[in-house]
Amino acid sequence: MGASALTGPVEIIGTGLIGTSIALACRRAGLEVLLTDAAPDHVRTASGLGAGRPREAVDVPQLVVVAVPPDALGAAIRQTLDAAGPETFVTDVGSVKGAPLDAVASHPAVSRYVGSHPMAGTEHSGPLSASAAMFDGRPWAITPGPDATPAAVHVVEALVRVCGAVPVHLPPGEHDRAVARTSHVPHLMAALVAGTLAGATPAHLALSGTGVRDVTRVAGGDPRLYSQIIGGNAEAVAALLGEVRERLDLVLEAVAGKDRVGLESLLAYGQAGTRAIPGKHGAAPQPMEAVRVAVPDHPGELARLFADAGASGVNIEDVRIDHDPGRPVGLVELDVIETRAEELRVALESNGWTTHR
Repeated sequence: MGASALTGPVEIIGTGLIGTSIALACRRAGLEVLLTDAAPDHVRTASGLGAGRPREAVDVPQLVVVAVPPDALGAAIRQTLDAAGPETFVTDVGSVKGAPLDAVASHPAVSRYVGSHPMAGTEHSGPLSASAAMFDGRPWAITPGPDATPAAVHVVEALVRVCGAVPVHLPPGEHDRAVARTSHVPHLMAALVAGTLAGATPAHLALSGTGVRDVTRVAGGDPRLYSQIIGGNAEAVAALLGEVRERLDLVLEAVAGKDRVGLESLLAYGQAGTRAIPGKHGAAPQPMEAVRVAVPDHPGELARLFADAGASGVNIEDVRIDHDPGRPVGLVELDVIETRAEELRVALESNGWTTHR
């Protein structure tokens, strides 16, 4: 069943980053959106952005989306089911799916509840960071419990499509194991690595490059929020952390014992993991190579670089920028299919760019 299953109104409970982004996407599709939040200023801000209007007592939503912090999620879903009419469906967009379902499993209206989780967001928070395009092309997990009706699942799937996302159906427990592996444990690892920088001297930090930024970027997220998210998925996260601890012990032994063979084996295991990550548009990953280009740090240079790269006919798969602390230039890394990297280098150098291998 397509997006036509969702006719509205759609109520959003919690007008933060995710809730307001969903509201904006629904408005983009022409749906009526009702806004509810414990913080009236968030509702005013979201309304001012065009995300909808405050809900009134007489409103009867077709679908309620609960987008509150993880610690409040179970109680908020129960309260929503208590207040909802017999034709209203309920979903939530929390990062963990098993715990909310457990919290409402005995509710008499549980058949109208279907959990979901959009795999999108930023390190920022609040309605001012929201965007109607946040979910475009992104996976969005749909995790119905055993009592969910087909009609409830269809309406939630319609919401996903209205928001431009790609529905992925998973049992709640399977979802939680998946996000522990692809999101929660990586976040903890990023925080641990970033923590080693907190007390570093300026001389050490001056040597920072793209590698450390790539590894630590997600550690900039709100600690209060992520402690709730990870705490709500404690069982799956703890199991994976046990595996990581075993490998960390092996790394310590290999480094301390100057065991090059053992260390290379562990590094190769990590390399195999990077190759397992799906490629662009979910296709099988392809070998990539970074073409590094020195770019003067003043207006118009990036536009000129991209224009020259486009004229080469080589597709750019990804872009990263690092700034040289000693010179007024940046180092732009253009990821391309490995077999076309040399072609791009030659094309750029013929236009006066300096490239580095």
